[in-house]
Amino acid sequence: MNYFIIGDIHGCYHTLCALLEQWNPQEEHLILVGDLIDRGNYSWLVVDKCFSLLNDPSVFVTILKGNHEAELIQYIRDGHHEIWTSQCGLATLDNFEHHNVDLTELLPKLELLPLVFETAFFIVTHAGVSDTQYPYQEDNWDGVLWNRNELVNLDKLQIHGHTPLHQSLPQYTEQSNSYNIDTGAYYGYGLTGIKIDDIANVLEVITVPTDMKDIK
Repeated sequence: MNYFIIGDIHGCYHTLCALLEQWNPQEEHLILVGDLIDRGNYSWLVVDKCFSLLNDPSVFVTILKGNHEAELIQYIRDGHHEIWTSQCGLATLDNFEHHNVDLTELLPKLELLPLVFETAFFIVTHAGVSDTQYPYQEDNWDGVLWNRNELVNLDKLQIHGHTPLHQSLPQYTEQSNSYNIDTGAYYGYGLTGIKIDDIANVLEVITVPTDMKDIK
């Protein structure tokens, strides 16, 4: 089976739907690198769409946890997260309230999201693996939820998002053999998906322009 890996969506529902038209669910395992929510106008529609796909037994779908999901989890658990709410969380909470979302029901689904999808030939995380002792520790600022340092070469292809590129093409870094596929959907550049085969050969890179309904 091949893989179709999609970058940070950030509430850009119409843009996501346009990119999903390029997915062949009979032949491709869909992987989302996280950050489904915040910034764009349709956080709940994105979450609802993605979890509907995740729960569909006829397709292969993996949703990784991004740092924005981690912040939402902390907010639901603790009842507050001042940094998140001051940046973009209040708008997301308003959007959820508009759709009558029960956060206590959403919490366990978010908590179950994994941090990594890995095979012998490639690894997908939200922010990439850097030179840190505990890359899969969620509160490690150099770990796979938060990292913005240079990535290490793991002798396999790395694919990640998290750091917006402000351009419509993903960025390949030879030194770490890694692709950053966060092409800044929220910033108006576009949402990118990369297709690879089961031994990590890149088959196709697809970027759809951001639908202005998602960010205006």
